[in-house]
Amino acid sequence: MPEHVHGTDAYSADELVSLLGDRLGLVFTERDSHFLGVYHVAAIPGGRVTVQPNAIPGDDGEDDLYAEEHPPDWLLLLTTTSVEDAELPARLDSIEGIVRMDGPS
Repeated sequence: MPEHVHGTDAYSADELVSLLGDRLGLVFTERDSHFLGVYHVAAIPGGRVTVQPNAIPGDDGEDDLYAEEHPPDWLLLLTTTSVEDAELPARLDSIEGIVRMDGPS
């Protein structure tokens, strides 16, 4: 499944979820996971979009990183689709404050 990673430090999770809902027509559900902390997920045809803080509260009181290669204070925007969809990453690239983190933007 093709996956893309975008990120931002320009928005809070709630602001980003609201922005993506308005711009892309997505409906996010907040989830709380022992392993991932609080995150938001929206279904898209053949996949999903997840807003995930990179810093995840660890069992030892220290934050763990969801993806060590990305800044700890950023929100990650993860898209997973069943087929390559060039339109979705391009639409995300066009939103001010969101940066493509897994390739050219």
